[in-house]
Amino acid sequence: MKRIVPLIALFFFVAQHSSADEPQQLMDVAYGTHPRQVLDFYPAKSDKPTPVVFYIHGGGWRGGDKKTNPKAFLDKGISVVAINYRYVQNGVEEKVEPPVKAPLHDAARALQFVRSKATEWNLDKTRIGATGGSAGACSSLWLAFHDDLADPQSDDPIARESTRLYCAAVNGAQVSLDPKELREWMPNYGYGAHAFGLPNFQSLIDNREEVLKWIKEYSPIEHVSKDDPPIAMFYSGEVPVVGSSPKDPTHSGIMGVKLEERLNALDIDVVLVHPDRPHPMYKSSTDYLIDRLRK
Repeated sequence: MKRIVPLIALFFFVAQHSSADEPQQLMDVAYGTHPRQVLDFYPAKSDKPTPVVFYIHGGGWRGGDKKTNPKAFLDKGISVVAINYRYVQNGVEEKVEPPVKAPLHDAARALQFVRSKATEWNLDKTRIGATGGSAGACSSLWLAFHDDLADPQSDDPIARESTRLYCAAVNGAQVSLDPKELREWMPNYGYGAHAFGLPNFQSLIDNREEVLKWIKEYSPIEHVSKDDPPIAMFYSGEVPVVGSSPKDPTHSGIMGVKLEERLNALDIDVVLVHPDRPHPMYKSSTDYLIDRLRK
């Protein structure tokens, strides 16, 4: 019995010492006042500021959650931030015009909030790469291409932070919300009317001219310019053939093909992976982000 107390004491000393060495995860950190304006922070253990993966979940801007597994990035010294954001239906409730402004501007605000925490959270604010699938991929590309939303004159220090990205790597991304060009690419396309508070795709076609300014503002491809960061796009499903009607047009690589054309024309670094075009280094967006953010 004489040795039990020292052994127990040693166990608790080791447990406490180990937990003190590990950076603490922060769950449901508020970056705004709405219940969905929260994020999770997974810090990588490092004695110098770490790169960041900025994860935006999918779900059509109408569902989904920030829950994710950050281990692959943490093991490589890359911290992870995963965000929730207002859905388009929340935008409708709050009379945000168009409703898609709510999730997209929430993503921008969350990114600015993360940058404002760079010193406290040991982050390299110059190396932030966005990722996500479907609507989260569209949001990531919108951030990657959009002009900086920072307001240098703002009284709010968070609003003064940049919304520009170091890179983005996305899965099954929508690259446009324009029904005209989408139907030219894929005659059976039918997604996106809800972004503008319209009931169905035909109503989006019928009212295109009335909402054209919104289409141009919230379509990632409309913001492509020479100063944009490196992009990687990953698509599964069928081999993309422009002009065909794929089984899953909403996530078709045809959109990646069209965005790649635009990026190549401006000599922007782009990787496109689909069933007919594997990549020797990058099997996934995770592979790309680890490689790019550690360079």
